[in-house]
Amino acid sequence: MSRTKRITLGITAGALALGAGLGVTGMASAATTPTPSATSSTSTDSSASTDGFGGHRGGDRGQIAADLATKLGVDETKVSDAIQAFREANKPTTAPTEGTKPDRTAQDAALAKSLATALGVDEAKVTAALTEIRTAEQAERAAALKTKLDTAVKDGTLTQTEADAVTKAVEKGVIGGGGH
Repeated sequence: MSRTKRITLGITAGALALGAGLGVTGMASAATTPTPSATSSTSTDSSASTDGFGGHRGGDRGQIAADLATKLGVDETKVSDAIQAFREANKPTTAPTEGTKPDRTAQDAALAKSLATALGVDEAKVTAALTEIRTAEQAERAAALKTKLDTAVKDGTLTQTEADAVTKAVEKGVIGGGGH
């Protein structure tokens, strides 16, 4: 492979990892708290969401409340207030240790329990709704990444083999991006 192609591949992979990984990075650390807090997707600083939806595409936290309200049959304002109360109660008191990841299962359980209690809805129903929303968001991110990679292949920026390698790296968690 020529030097130019390697440089181009490196820059492209870096840009894809950075661009696609921003959402995943926000998601991967959103619910880092000293006590378990639930998520359905994931940012670490105290201004970040601790509900696990910090990486929601476009960062539209209101959409999460709207989606949950629809799925749970509850007023959106009540859902939004319950999410905000959960965030306030679970703000990280210290920065996470480098290289540590929050316990997604514990975070999901804590969020579902908190929302179920606040909204008067069965916890299993809340858990199912959060899972559905996360799955849809992951599928959306994966589709967006695939579109970007397909465009890069079509434009000659990447070969199909290179695009496949990026996809595999995202799927295996080596770089952030598409949806797992």
